[in-house]
Amino acid sequence: MRSRIIMSMLTGVILLASALLGTAPAHAAPAPATDASVGTGDTPSRPADVPAEFGTDWHDPLTAAPPVIKPATRSCQVVVAEAQFRDFTPYRGTYTPPQGCGDHWSKVVLRLDGKVKGRQFDRLGYLHVGGVEIFRTSTPEPSPDGIEWSVEKDVTRYSDTLRGAHDVEMLIGNVVDDTYTGVIDVKVTLTFFTGRPAATPDRVLTLADGATLTTPRNSERIVAEVYATGSGGGCEEYWYLTVPAEAPYSCHADDGPYREVQIAIDGQLAGIATPFPHVWTGGWSNPFLWYVIPGPRAFDIKPVEYDLTPFAGLLNDGRPHRVEVSVVGVPEGRSGWSTPVNVLVWQDEKKAVVGGKVVRREAGGFTDSTTYTPGAEHRVDAEGGHRLTVAGYVDTSHGRVTTTITRTLAATFAHRWTDGETVDGLDATWRDDETVTVDGRGSARTTRTHRTYTMNGTTTLGAGDRLRTVLTLGDRADAVTTRNGRRTAWSRLDDTYTGDATFTVNVPRDQRHAVGTTSERYRLHGSSGCHDRELTTVQGVLTEDRSGC
Repeated sequence: MRSRIIMSMLTGVILLASALLGTAPAHAAPAPATDASVGTGDTPSRPADVPAEFGTDWHDPLTAAPPVIKPATRSCQVVVAEAQFRDFTPYRGTYTPPQGCGDHWSKVVLRLDGKVKGRQFDRLGYLHVGGVEIFRTSTPEPSPDGIEWSVEKDVTRYSDTLRGAHDVEMLIGNVVDDTYTGVIDVKVTLTFFTGRPAATPDRVLTLADGATLTTPRNSERIVAEVYATGSGGGCEEYWYLTVPAEAPYSCHADDGPYREVQIAIDGQLAGIATPFPHVWTGGWSNPFLWYVIPGPRAFDIKPVEYDLTPFAGLLNDGRPHRVEVSVVGVPEGRSGWSTPVNVLVWQDEKKAVVGGKVVRREAGGFTDSTTYTPGAEHRVDAEGGHRLTVAGYVDTSHGRVTTTITRTLAATFAHRWTDGETVDGLDATWRDDETVTVDGRGSARTTRTHRTYTMNGTTTLGAGDRLRTVLTLGDRADAVTTRNGRRTAWSRLDDTYTGDATFTVNVPRDQRHAVGTTSERYRLHGSSGCHDRELTTVQGVLTEDRSGC
């Protein structure tokens, strides 16, 4: 299908080791799902008070995710960046800490306000303060009449960086010409709230020259975060659809669709994770799916986190150590992945040097198999997985503390398509289970997290060049923390997006006769409270906004 349709492409602003790797728009990914999810008919049902099809304007983008909770305390605000993005020239400025709110805060909230009008692809962007990536995002696609949107993020964890003056760099790579007219206009602010200071990392580090890390010698906890995104104008934007070379399809990868983000220290595997299957707002060949409600995490891209505390004793020797991030499954020489790294460090203030040792590192169970079955309906069935256990101790001022981490990954893919990709479907599930046990001071604390991501949809190009996409995306996670066997905290997340949109391709914009229904329900329940919000849109009109727990 991509051979006939290049719509709503995402220009990936790919930063890897602080270098821009890609500057061309990427193909919009085709759709996935089982046949049963496609349904019948060309026009979804609609309430009487909405138009028969999309017009030249629609509701401003919004999500059902919970807002950042702000303390009822005095606050100070700083403008971090204010720019119009027309090309691939980064905005560069200077950040200065706020005056009048101290230098230790109860919360710090980042807010991006954006607007764009005309015609434009979706774009990927980042914001760095002092070399630390504090925000990664993608943009909505505009209506001809123009849209506005906003994103908020809790960035309190970066307080160490924000206490000093630093250079700022921001980029949302864009192309403006006679066809793509949308200039992306954004303003980013930080709001600092006074009150009891939050418990935050003592240091926030980046990799020197993009490759080495030297930690303070009294580090007692170390966490790496990697903003891993596949994009940038090629097949890695929709890596979950790649197939072996012998299959007749637009995107190939010798090992198929399985991807895994790994972090290594001095050449030794230190952490594994499943990348989140982002779908940007031009994805699945159908921008009408995303004009109002984006896919999960599209506007606030969350980093993959690795607890590197078992390696603290090694990293605390005062010497630089090589830290490398790689993505398993990417064909050699293919670009498209961005993996910037921040390292969060908690220090032992009562000890100058914290020694320790890695006592266990077991990797096993790696699988990555792909089977192609030709026919009138081509089939690729794939599965992959991996397991890693690491353990190590640190001798702190409050005694020996042992951290043990086990992470288990598993993914399955069922990809079906016809010749010419006029029907293209995927049913995929990813699981990322992690158990972290911290044993010290006579007690053991264990946190178990079970993450599940799902993608199920189909794109069909039918009579009259009518393209229909039916898609469901899921982002789910369960987490439980126990201390000495007693539960102390728990949470359950279920963020589900569904969409069904149809339009005519290969015609001017005013002849597409697009229709579509989209919805999102975001449920987060746990020991800290609950949030339950559901949104529904029809032809770009918000028809339901319901909240309740």
